[in-house]
Amino acid sequence: MHFDLPAPSMSFDVALQDGAKIRMRRHGNPDGVRLLLTHGNGFAADAYYPYWQHLLQKFDLLVFDFRNHGQNVPVKPSRHTYQQLTRDLERVVQEVKSRLGARPTAGLFHSMSGRTAMKHAIEIGWRWDALVLFDPPNVPPPEHPAYATMAAFEKKLTEWARQRRRRFATVEELAEEYRQSRATARWVDGAHELMARSVLRKSPDGDGYELVCDPENEATIYAQATSLNLWPKASEFGGPVKLIGCDPNLKGSATGPANAALGREGGYDYSFVEGTGHLLQIEKPQECIRLTLEFLARHGLA
Repeated sequence: MHFDLPAPSMSFDVALQDGAKIRMRRHGNPDGVRLLLTHGNGFAADAYYPYWQHLLQKFDLLVFDFRNHGQNVPVKPSRHTYQQLTRDLERVVQEVKSRLGARPTAGLFHSMSGRTAMKHAIEIGWRWDALVLFDPPNVPPPEHPAYATMAAFEKKLTEWARQRRRRFATVEELAEEYRQSRATARWVDGAHELMARSVLRKSPDGDGYELVCDPENEATIYAQATSLNLWPKASEFGGPVKLIGCDPNLKGSATGPANAALGREGGYDYSFVEGTGHLLQIEKPQECIRLTLEFLARHGLA
């Protein structure tokens, strides 16, 4: 299967504080409830199309990548930190509102962007009518039973990212790496090639392709996980939040049990998707859409 993404009805750039830019793409129904959607660390929003294609008929969908990811041009210095990503998200939210007008709006965020949205909502302000967070890999306090597993998980990811291959002769080379990886083997048919297309750009020197998100930037985000001190209760947010985790019973999962604990201890509206790992929206998009729409409908947004 091959995924062909629709052309956006509108595109515009959001200028960030340091001169970097984020390319926004508008899809779907311009008269619908507005949804902002983005991606996890080292990935890109276009690759979540197996999930977000099901939102196009009803919703006004704004798809974007965080700095140094996806369709954005990487910048130097990268300022690739959660503190900066949080400020960037505020610029995105305010620019969308300024350009397109005020409208009921929900955010759909996965992993790194989920943590960013949580930090943004608590530290900067609640800008949403609802938030849907897919498997944010939050690390609990050091005394928590899940701390050691999550800290080891983030350390392993940091070391892996630092050694990650960054250049490829073809897009298909990276697609094949995704197909062979145990962590990404459950993606739906066609998603491996779509992800490879979404996270690579032509090398500036003209020799093949390279990752848009440098391995050093990806590693920096993983390394910051244990110092974020981000284990909030649902009551700390200014509105409804849905927490959707991967399967906590899946062998080898770290984020699944952590989100089950966060959901239980924090009083969240929590669900998990059976049989999925961390990239649940690309593994079981239909189930993720069902949970998304049920939650939005409960709050008058679908």
